[in-house]
Amino acid sequence: MTNSTSIFPKNFLWGGAIAACQTEGGYGKNGRGMAVSDISFYDSQIDRQDLAKHRNITTEKIEAAITDPDTKRYPKRHGIDFYHHYKEDIALCAEMGFKVFRFSMAWSRIFPTGDELTPNQEGLAFYDAVLTEIEKYGMEPLVTISHFEMPVALVTNYCGWTDRKVIQLFTRFAETLFTHFGQRVTYWISFNEINAGRFSTFKSTGVVADKTDQYVQDCYQAVHHQFVAAALITKRLHEINPKAQMGCMIARFTTYPATCNPDDVLQMMHDDQYDNFFYTDVMIRGAYPGYMNRFFKDNDVAIQWADGDKELLATHTADYLAFSYYMSNISSANPNELDQTDANLKKGLKNPYLESSAWGWQIDPKGLRYTLNNLYDRYQVPLFIVENGIGAEDYVTTDGKIHDTYRIDYLQKHIEQMREAIVDGVELIGYTMWSSLDIVSSGTSEMSKRYGFIYVDQDDDGNGTLSRSKKDSFYWYQKVIATNGADLS
Repeated sequence: MTNSTSIFPKNFLWGGAIAACQTEGGYGKNGRGMAVSDISFYDSQIDRQDLAKHRNITTEKIEAAITDPDTKRYPKRHGIDFYHHYKEDIALCAEMGFKVFRFSMAWSRIFPTGDELTPNQEGLAFYDAVLTEIEKYGMEPLVTISHFEMPVALVTNYCGWTDRKVIQLFTRFAETLFTHFGQRVTYWISFNEINAGRFSTFKSTGVVADKTDQYVQDCYQAVHHQFVAAALITKRLHEINPKAQMGCMIARFTTYPATCNPDDVLQMMHDDQYDNFFYTDVMIRGAYPGYMNRFFKDNDVAIQWADGDKELLATHTADYLAFSYYMSNISSANPNELDQTDANLKKGLKNPYLESSAWGWQIDPKGLRYTLNNLYDRYQVPLFIVENGIGAEDYVTTDGKIHDTYRIDYLQKHIEQMREAIVDGVELIGYTMWSSLDIVSSGTSEMSKRYGFIYVDQDDDGNGTLSRSKKDSFYWYQKVIATNGADLS
């Protein structure tokens, strides 16, 4: 689809995203402590779509990982070695024309155990160098403060975010970033996919199922503490740099009713409330929504509030709403009667009207337009798509190239729907595709599931040259950015 005139705003932030826990590597180097991501293991004997087994982190597995120095079995310990390749990687993104580069600053690299009173200077120096490269090419940095890599010591010493003391430790970390880098960064995100606290609990909150007899209670108490922490750091950011903006972020689980049966429609409403709107209602509207009272009662959850929590949440709300969008789901009052399929963070019900990726994630570009309208109608704040992409097995062909036409097709159709949403009146400020380069999978820790515009020569066992190669999608996205979204052909 080609349109000679772009309808995207002149200052639209085109770019891509990565996360420290999936890219950096540098495990144990220059003071970096062990993170929850370093517990994630790769096991070729586990079906790649059996996410429950990949995500089932137990006390036994944590203890084994802490004493195991291996970086092959635990791929997030080596990532794609962005720690040593960041200059090359950022230069390639700049060559594509990125206006914004989204990345995260690992908590465990700045405060190795999370408990230190002073930051690790070598960790700060690394991110200073990363920002210098981003600035060299005129890109905006978009920094995620917490992206599934909290120090594992906070799990063993505090049971993760269930302990209110972690709020203070996180606030110290964030304030260190604001004072050290604050004038260099305009756009921040407090927590990556904060609703993952219920669906991918360990890596999001540090809650370990076998260490509690009130698991659901602990999940929501941990998220409550993250809400309070997000409000506190938003307050501090605005005090330190009034021009800076703090975004909240969810994994958007767009859902449709399976049928027009009122029971299915009600189920869709509840799924949307509990999986999506609860988090954004708190962080954008500034208060716990009434519909959660019934949910908490039905699930024996009693949130422990401290004096001042309600005022903090009400006063220091997010400046913009960021979200990831990969696929849509359907809701049914009788889910056992429908086929399941894989999806981001959790299983979903299969929609017969949609095609699926090789990993079972259903492809729904029009669902993105629906999502954008739905969120903007509800909140009337700027929206930022900070993850969108397709995981696939890419191969280097005999001509030495990577012909990922399926990725181009996926992104083309989603960007078309972004156009439509803007025409609908949605205020969309940016798009950072997931991911800029091939990286270690968040869910399965494999390398075969590739998302990037840039191919990284590394296999599931961590073997390879780590050389970077441009895929066909690299040149396509370069054209998209150069024309500000006018030419998607």
